[in-house]
Amino acid sequence: MASIAASLCPLLMVQGGNRSFRSLQKLPFSPFQNNARQGRMSVVAKAAGESSDSSTSLSVIKSVKSVWDAPEDRFGVIGLGLAAIIALWASTNLITAIDKLPILPSTLEFIGILFSSWFVYRYLLFKPNRVELVQIINKAISDILGQ
Repeated sequence: MASIAASLCPLLMVQGGNRSFRSLQKLPFSPFQNNARQGRMSVVAKAAGESSDSSTSLSVIKSVKSVWDAPEDRFGVIGLGLAAIIALWASTNLITAIDKLPILPSTLEFIGILFSSWFVYRYLLFKPNRVELVQIINKAISDILGQ
């Protein structure tokens, strides 16, 4: 169940040119509630009902919870999490160390520019080469997916 509450200025609701808001305030079960202390009017909206199970966020949460609930997998999940954090830390430090070397970053940048230029000339400049690139990509995807 979800609920949303919003505070609206009474000048917008009551003193506007539209008289339908004035009639809503006179209803016995009006969704608008006067809040005299703050000089504002509160609008409360509530949604009732079951949420759909097709939501990806719910399925991710359920899958993580099911892995966490299995006692033999708990150490594996913790180990993978720690390994990921250590790998991120190590790679960040490695990149920082390489960046501090005087000539290596410029050399790697030059190699990257040369390789990018070769790739554009080899695969993207002419139409038959673009078709070949698409075939190579499709073959790699089918190999990865096992088709």
